[in-house]
Amino acid sequence: MFSKSKINDPAPKSDAAAKPATNEAAAVPPAPAKASEFKSSAAPKAKPPASTLSSDLHVSGNMRTTGDIVVEGTVEGDIRAHLLTVGESATVKGEVIADDVVVNGRIVGRVRGLKVRLTSTARVEGDIIHKTIAIESGAHFEGSVQRQDDPLNGGKTAIPAPAAAPAAKPVKAD
Repeated sequence: MFSKSKINDPAPKSDAAAKPATNEAAAVPPAPAKASEFKSSAAPKAKPPASTLSSDLHVSGNMRTTGDIVVEGTVEGDIRAHLLTVGESATVKGEVIADDVVVNGRIVGRVRGLKVRLTSTARVEGDIIHKTIAIESGAHFEGSVQRQDDPLNGGKTAIPAPAAAPAAKPVKAD
């Protein structure tokens, strides 16, 4: 079942060198593969880098991603993302919905986020619906602020099912 490998023998004997190779080498397991050769399906995928819209880019239309977006240019439309960062020179005209929103530039429209942060260079004209908010000194904000436990839901609450109509009372026939 098991065979002794000659790898650890101190020195080969002269008659052992004269013998032809046998199948003993097959009993030695192959060298283990490098860890980089194994790709486990359970290993988490690397998070892709944030999509960056450069300062010379003007976008007209809505954007939606499960990743991160950094806006340095101008966007006319709604943005939905995991993390949205609005750069100092950027302008967004539309609704912004993200788990995390960091505003360094200008937003004209509603902001919805679990965590919303307005830095000292931020300019926001619109309502902010948030779970947590931070507004640095120097930020400019015109609108209302409302705290909600689930601001990403859009304020939509489940509509209860209508109650069943009462059953008609049986009529006795005389």
